[in-house]
Amino acid sequence: MKETYYNREDLGKFGKITEFQQELGDKFFDYYGSVFAPGSLTAREKSLIALAVAHAIQCPYCIDAYTSDGLKKGVDEEQMMEAIHVAAAIRGGASLVHGVQMMNQVKDKMM
Repeated sequence: MKETYYNREDLGKFGKITEFQQELGDKFFDYYGSVFAPGSLTAREKSLIALAVAHAIQCPYCIDAYTSDGLKKGVDEEQMMEAIHVAAAIRGGASLVHGVQMMNQVKDKMM
């Protein structure tokens, strides 16, 4: 049995996700490639966004991939950490704003 579900070498297998469903896998990679192509945002900016999102969704493969990608694109450690703090603030704020749901329920039940 493996010690962890996440193994660094599995990141290199990402391109093989088409193996069991070629058509949908190909469509995904076409879309993925289009998303990360330079457009209104630079490839560097998209890499930084991807790194922040990777932390928000807690994907170790994505964190690995977009840390490396960001470094290759000239993103420094301070910029990476700032992006991660942005993701953390949004994630934390999203949790807190749902407190309004609890407050509404308390008010409904207490009245």
